[in-house]
Amino acid sequence: MSDYEPAPRGPNPVNPISPVVVVFFLLMLLLEAAFTLGSQGFVGGPAAVGWRVAAIEDYGFSAAVFKLMWQHGVWPAEHLLRFVSYLFVHWTFTHMLVAGVMLLALGKFVGEVFAWWAVAIVFLGSGVGGAVVWALFSSETGILVGAFPGIYGLIGAFSYVLWLKLGQSGDNQARAFTLIGLLMAIQLIFGILFGAQTDWIADLAGFVWGFLLSFVVSPGGWSRLRSKLRHE
Repeated sequence: MSDYEPAPRGPNPVNPISPVVVVFFLLMLLLEAAFTLGSQGFVGGPAAVGWRVAAIEDYGFSAAVFKLMWQHGVWPAEHLLRFVSYLFVHWTFTHMLVAGVMLLALGKFVGEVFAWWAVAIVFLGSGVGGAVVWALFSSETGILVGAFPGIYGLIGAFSYVLWLKLGQSGDNQARAFTLIGLLMAIQLIFGILFGAQTDWIADLAGFVWGFLLSFVVSPGGWSRLRSKLRHE
């Protein structure tokens, strides 16, 4: 059996979602529920109106803060937390809803092939890598929030699985990158229509990191990578 074929399941026609994906989704959902209910005055009193703004300022990934840490070589723990915490804070309820749906869908597919810890590494590692690339290669000095760099990392893992399967069947492996090509085209169209944003840099970098990390964390990936390197 190929390393990339999901293990046989029981008669249940619906495969469960990886537990780590559920945890990530619930964390996003609980935070969004607090922000939304607080802004409507249902919880937290008057101060709750500013919960979202405070969370974005305290836990969003700040390009300016990152560049200062990079320049001075000082890395406070409270700011290192931003490398992953920004993934769970969103600008709006709609922003979180779209991210949550994509996280569940892609997390389910990748989780059927990868171990739970590998899914976590791809999501969080792609989030970290995407944020760093965004800060280094964009002119932004603002704040990055939202799960999309991590989600694009899962798209990278999804593409990696397809890339291997297409290679095993002798088909054109370039087809594995159809999804990321389509998503980048959609972002380009939205940028033209509504104004260019630089978040796409973090998303694209997240995809690349997710694809590369899959070489190591996929089933048999590390052994396969070492074997390939020995023969080159």
